[in-house]
Amino acid sequence: MDLVAQRERARQLAIEQARLLDGMRCHNVAVLDVSAVSPITDFYVIGTGSSARQMKSIMKDVEDLGDQRGSKCLARSGYEGETWMLCDLVDVVVHVFNQDARMFYDLDSLWGDAKRVEWREPAKA
Repeated sequence: MDLVAQRERARQLAIEQARLLDGMRCHNVAVLDVSAVSPITDFYVIGTGSSARQMKSIMKDVEDLGDQRGSKCLARSGYEGETWMLCDLVDVVVHVFNQDARMFYDLDSLWGDAKRVEWREPAKA
């Protein structure tokens, strides 16, 4: 697979993951294209959960969707906690925070040079 096709595949996975988070009632979901500012990954998907139980459920579904799209979870972190959970799908990293941790770590501002990706489906007329 060429680099352009790989980036588009990663972009589509990030969008699908954002829609998954939104569908599971995460708040303030964002997709950041960090490819120009990070040597680690291409996209961050960030969301705010309302409880540790909800966050764990979301992360299970994030991993399942990654598996379905051929992107296995390379690493996970925070699943035993209640503040920040992360799933590394190589080209896409999904972060789910509780409200306090989201504000404290403020990845949206930390990666402020990253382009925001529109992930919502266009409204139907």
